[in-house]
Amino acid sequence: MVAYRIDRRSGIATYLQIVQQTKQALRLGLLEPGDKLPTAREVVEATAINPNTVLKAYRELEREGLVEARRGLGTFVRKTLGGAPADSPLRGELAEWAGRARAAGLDRDDVAALFTSVLEQVYEGDDS
Repeated sequence: MVAYRIDRRSGIATYLQIVQQTKQALRLGLLEPGDKLPTAREVVEATAINPNTVLKAYRELEREGLVEARRGLGTFVRKTLGGAPADSPLRGELAEWAGRARAAGLDRDDVAALFTSVLEQVYEGDDS
């Protein structure tokens, strides 16, 4: 099961953080078709956010066809995304790189900006 982490200082709407974290879990293979998402009550208890915010996020995921709500049973994953499993060797290489970046004095925002610029360069003109 996924455990949501809400960053109130990020400037990103709370419901979008839930959507993004769910999609990340789907991409990494941490959530698979048939898996049950935490109930709105469980998310509220763990994060102290409004239940309507959780429901809004789940509705957005449902609208995108990623999950389905089953009345009285919960919300379940319908399909997965991507193909980068959490245990990929690339993850280890990226973790090592991030560690070197941190040791070199870069903070999280510096690393994110650097990584994003490289992604944009590598995937320039690619719609995937």
